[in-house]
Amino acid sequence: MNLIVGVSDMKVSSDPEAVLVTYSLGSCIGVVIYDPYIKVGGMLHYMLPESSIDTEKAERNPFMFADRGIPLLFKTAYSYGAKKQHMEVYVIGGAQILDQKGFFNIGKRNYTSLRKIFFKNNVITKYENIGGNTNRTVRLEIKTGHVYIKTSGEGEKKI
Repeated sequence: MNLIVGVSDMKVSSDPEAVLVTYSLGSCIGVVIYDPYIKVGGMLHYMLPESSIDTEKAERNPFMFADRGIPLLFKTAYSYGAKKQHMEVYVIGGAQILDQKGFFNIGKRNYTSLRKIFFKNNVITKYENIGGNTNRTVRLEIKTGHVYIKTSGEGEKKI
């Protein structure tokens, strides 16, 4: 059963039949976490680095922003029994889409925000696929913990 993680969205599951999927990660970043001991996984698809640019939007949808969405992703997984020390963390996206000259650098800014949060909270990533100028699709199988990435023009591969 596919659980779609839309733009500015987050899902966490312990259902072994669940597959979390997010599409079209361009300058957005997808954060995938998985605790293999208790088979709990989560996925966040955030658009922007910092909620301070629009605090009203951040209140309505904290998953739009790295600084609000990332902590909520981890806290929700912890509420399912996941442990930080067991967590496998994958980071995908941060491309330069529709901004080929790098004027806005949203992808880079999104990634920088994530790195600051991870550094402050001592989170180590298992895998990263960041930058470039192509969209990516990511899926996580809760039963196995397998993560797959599909990149435009390259097809899907297991990470």
